Amino acid sequence: MLAAAFNAPSTHVGEALDALERALQEERQALLENDADALLRSTQAKIAALRRAETMQPGHADATRVSALSELNRANGILLARRRREVSWALRHMGRVESSGVYDAGGQAGVRPQSRCLGVG
Repeated sequence: MLAAAFNAPSTHVGEALDALERALQEERQALLENDADALLRSTQAKIAALRRAETMQPGHADATRVSALSELNRANGILLARRRREVSWALRHMGRVESSGVYDAGGQAGVRPQSRCLGVG
């Protein structure tokens, strides 16, 4: 009975990491296929899986898996940045420009940076 209780948290961590891995793989596939809807779904699944995994404490055995998932997430980030550059390039060549590449504190796009005096003189 003690062994079953001891293995339960490890099983939950494994399930959370499995969900995170599935979401990251789905995100990568959506990026490769240029599927915006699938990208949004996979990103929501990734965030939910991350929140679930963050509430648990993975053991030393899970550390290598967490590192591998971190690398997969970085690779997806690089692919996403490449897609963003491709879209920017296409918009420029079509005579369109993005309204703004700046985001405000709430994550909303389109806010222009404003200069302000930080000192009194």
